[in-house]
Amino acid sequence: MEIKSNKINSANAEIKATISMDEVNANVDKIAKSLTKTAKIAGFRKGKVPVATVKKQYGEKLVQDAEAEALRDVLSKGLEEMNISNDSLIGEPTISQFDKSADKIEVTVKVAMRPLIEMGDYAALVKEFDKPAISDEDINARIKELAEAQAPLVDVLEDRKLVEGDTAVIDFEGSVDGKLFDGGTAKDFSLRLGSGQFIPGFEDQVIGMKKEDEAVVKVTFPENYGGNELAGKDAEFKVKVNGIKTKEAVVIDDELAKKMLPGEEDANVETLKALVKTQIENEELSKLYNDELKPALLELFVETFIFDLPEFVVEQEIDMALNKKAGSMSEEEIQELRTNEEKLTTLRETFRDDATKSVKATFIIDALAQDQKVKVHEQEVMQTIYYEAMQMGQDPQQAYEHYKKAGYIPAIQMSMVEDRVLSGLLNTKMKEA
Repeated sequence: MEIKSNKINSANAEIKATISMDEVNANVDKIAKSLTKTAKIAGFRKGKVPVATVKKQYGEKLVQDAEAEALRDVLSKGLEEMNISNDSLIGEPTISQFDKSADKIEVTVKVAMRPLIEMGDYAALVKEFDKPAISDEDINARIKELAEAQAPLVDVLEDRKLVEGDTAVIDFEGSVDGKLFDGGTAKDFSLRLGSGQFIPGFEDQVIGMKKEDEAVVKVTFPENYGGNELAGKDAEFKVKVNGIKTKEAVVIDDELAKKMLPGEEDANVETLKALVKTQIENEELSKLYNDELKPALLELFVETFIFDLPEFVVEQEIDMALNKKAGSMSEEEIQELRTNEEKLTTLRETFRDDATKSVKATFIIDALAQDQKVKVHEQEVMQTIYYEAMQMGQDPQQAYEHYKKAGYIPAIQMSMVEDRVLSGLLNTKMKEA
């Protein structure tokens, strides 16, 4: 056996070998001899089957096993020659060449290793930033919003016009081309103005009306409206305002705090404001992290750290992007790619830059997680999926099983690791407002 190993870079290596058929045949004899002890062949007692009979019985399967053993030997010797441990390998070695002739097999095996990343003082790359400032106006507005959501509706007794936020109690009668249509008539219907509950333009025309006012509201049903017979049609609604209701006025005081914090002993305005301030801060910080700081920090790491990437991982990422793209293409476009190799190659290469950055980011996050000892166990992933499913009114167990069956759990796990790693780094650079 002749072996020539080539460590292309810190993440990729190639092993070329020439295997003589004498070695393969020797392996066949060895495997066949071993099988004589266990093979069950009619007419022979166990352990007494001749080697020639075993070879005849198993034939090509013996040759395949013998070749596989020779390939394992090639890999083992090649890695030893390059001083590469099995622990550092990523994925399965791939055979890029396998040329078999009467007297030899010429083979090329490609292997990939986990890249070596010199991180240095990566924390120094994280820039300081100000914690979101929450004003008293923000806090009061949120308290008012929360309180109004629970506040009862009260009748407006004064003679005034309807404004956005009011609830108009109306009768209406809708028609298209002078004919009434199903579902277009109601009495004493409560419509909160600004809710977007009705057809676009309807609520805008009701705003400004007074109690006892009558008017004809003209609107056009959207093209994608559920009822096909109404989609895109012009309609008229005869509207009469029977009453105006509004939310009970909110007074921010200790009494309100006690209502909004029933579980808090000695609840008061200051307690309520402190809790609301923390809530808004967390929301604003989450938005700042997710929309700006974390993507920018990861991009900075990708640009800063230079290291070799396993080729096959990048190729897999490109294939995934290509398959996703194919999902949005027509059958004619896909057929053209099948018959035009040059066009397929050109399209495939358009994904290389993004795929390379994505793979690089994944290895960086992995290295940071190891350095910071950040781990996310599957139990935590399950709890996250359960919580989000319950928030959306879905069955938690079914949601989890769906993600697991689709193979999404590792991706969710990686996303949670990324969130913790980057958030942890940013938290150390946050300045109080």
